[in-house]
Amino acid sequence: MEHKLRMQIKETVREILEESDMETTTEHQIRRLASNKLDLDLDKSEYKAYVRHVVNSFLEEQKAKQEDDEEETGKQEQEYDDEGNLVICRLSAKRKVTIQNFRGANLVSIREYYYDGGAERPTAKGISLNEEQWSALRKNIPAIEKAVKDMQDRDI
Repeated sequence: MEHKLRMQIKETVREILEESDMETTTEHQIRRLASNKLDLDLDKSEYKAYVRHVVNSFLEEQKAKQEDDEEETGKQEQEYDDEGNLVICRLSAKRKVTIQNFRGANLVSIREYYYDGGAERPTAKGISLNEEQWSALRKNIPAIEKAVKDMQDRDI
């Protein structure tokens, strides 16, 4: 594959990756979108391996960037919501993960919020896990990640 074509594929794939939701987008979808933009069949083995390389490089860069951001976040002042709960992270503009104490029980809460008169208020949409439930979920994260990866691999 010539250098100019490699660069075009790389630029196009990275452009698509930067605009994509990395939690739901598959490599197959990236290849399909890039194929359409480039008017080239990237499902051919000579291109498919290169696209996979570009995707993996991008993901590794994002992971390193996220780790750097997490280190910086750890150095920053902790954020508390309007109810005094520790905000661990914001998953989106409306969703966040908090640690709270409810009736003497420590809870990890993943919940949607809305604004009411300038104050952020929780909705009923979400889940609060006690320490035992949180521990069980944390223990099973590798199995969940594997299942998600297996599902994505089937989509390819």
